[in-house]
Amino acid sequence: MTPPLELRASDADRDRTVSTLRGHAAEGRLDLAELEERLEAALAARTQAELAALTSDLPWRERRQGGPRAPELRRYLAVMALLVAIWVVTGAGYFWPVWPMLGWGLALAMSRPGGALGCRRHELAHLRPGPS
Repeated sequence: MTPPLELRASDADRDRTVSTLRGHAAEGRLDLAELEERLEAALAARTQAELAALTSDLPWRERRQGGPRAPELRRYLAVMALLVAIWVVTGAGYFWPVWPMLGWGLALAMSRPGGALGCRRHELAHLRPGPS
């Protein structure tokens, strides 16, 4: 049986490696020259071993289907659907579920990586007053 790392790499495997490398570059682990060098090697790789070598010195990044916020978003939507169902069953008067929707939704939006505006801390560093 062929060891897994000696298997031929597919286009999807190369694309995943390119995406991983770009993510690490965005996080500051790779400079532009090193990123370009690794991207060229990833696109030319023929085996899984060649692709694995390009990311072996980088920390493992957890990949969840649907992104890192998917479980929290699913939980939020499930609870909101339950609240709306309770509202309908109890007479559908004043739409009180709007308050937990807004409160929890705002907290969820603010807690996502980069905050509600999608800005990273280092991008906002120039806005902070420095020592005088």
